[in-house]
Order: sequence, then structure tokens, then C-alpha cells
Amino acid sequence: MAKITLSVEPRTITGKKVEQLRKQGVIPANIFGGKIKSAAIQVKKTVFAPVWQHAGETQIVYLQLGDEKEARPTLISNVQHNPVSDEVIHVDFRQVDLKEKITANIPVEVFGESPAVKDFQAAIITSLGQIEVEALPTDLPENIQVDISLLKNIGDVIKVADLKIDRTKVEVKDDPETVVVSAAAQQAEEVIAPPPAPEAEAVEGAPAEAPAPEAETKAPAPTPKKEESTK
Repeated sequence: MAKITLSVEPRTITGKKVEQLRKQGVIPANIFGGKIKSAAIQVKKTVFAPVWQHAGETQIVYLQLGDEKEARPTLISNVQHNPVSDEVIHVDFRQVDLKEKITANIPVEVFGESPAVKDFQAAIITSLGQIEVEALPTDLPENIQVDISLLKNIGDVIKVADLKIDRTKVEVKDDPETVVVSAAAQQAEEVIAPPPAPEAEAVEGAPAEAPAPEAETKAPAPTPKKEESTK
């Protein structure tokens, strides 16, 4: 892999005045590390952008700071963005010792086609987007790829223990039983029944509905009396 270098300059402007740098296309930044004194630096946006895109937070970036003879091996550890424009407004570089192991979070990259999706319309759920590892800075993987073609049925999972990582160089810190990706059944959309139509309200002043007339009952006709015969 080609060595990634980045030219930066010492920074004297601090505090709220750094906004002046941003208007000039310059990003305020810092270098920090366990064995060094933190240093304020600055880097041109046009120079930083391609390095950030290529290196991410897992590849060594050698900083050439001013007139220093030796470049500093660093990792880009924190990139702050403007919440409105999404422009980079600040960067932190973590200086590392190439002979000492460090911990880092490596992004998970999903690839392939899952039979569970094709045959059973399953949903692929990524439960763990980063894997914490420990390794020498030069042995850090750029990403950890997960082949979802292994997910053949609904309920199948890929755990940390299943990941293809060179464990002779990289120690995985996450629990081996932690699920990274799974195939889950699609949830049926909830159908909400429309509310019942409101009952008609009585209009004030309107005549009340007259009750239905009861059926008229007639009294039975009197039974005629029989005349007594006189002898």
C-alpha cells in the first residue's frame, strides 16, 4: 500500500479567530498523542479532502509538519463538520508509535447477495457497524468485509466470531457472540382502521322525531243474549 503523506503547517491562530482560517480555505487542526505534547496545526481543505477520502480513520497518514525532518505517523481520529454545509471545520490527528499496538474501531462493510432476501424477502439488519480491534498501526485493516451470501434463511446471523480477520496480527475486542448482521422477516405494515363516523347531533330547535303510532286495538263485539221462550 502506498505511503500516505500530508503537508501541514503550525497554527498560531486559536479560539474564535480560527473562523478567519476557514474563510481562507484552511482547516484548523490538532496533533495529540500519549507521548507527545499537543500541537496546533492547520491544513488546506483542498489538500486534506483526498487524503481523508482515501485514508479514513484506519490508515496511517504521515504528517509533514513545517520544516521538521521526519514525518509524523498519525491516524485521523476526529473530523468535525458544519451541521448546515457539511464542510470540514476541524480535524484531530492522533500520533502513534509504529512499534506499539493501539486500539481502533474498524468499519464493517457488507457485500454480496443474500438468498434469504431473494427467496424469502428478508430484511438485512446490520447490528454492529464497527469492530473494535487491537493491532500495530500498520496492521490495522481498512475495513472488515461481511459476506451476506451466507444468510440463506430468515433467522440466520453472522457473529463476530464468523468474521474473516487475520487474527495472528489483529486482536478483536468485541464479544465473539455479538451479532454483526442478520436476516430478519419483513414486518407487515400496520393497518389502522378509520375512526367510526360520528353520530348525528340533534339540531337545537328542530322538532323531535314523533314516535311511531301504536296500533289501534278494538274492543270485542258484545255477544248477543239468547231470548228466553215463555210457555
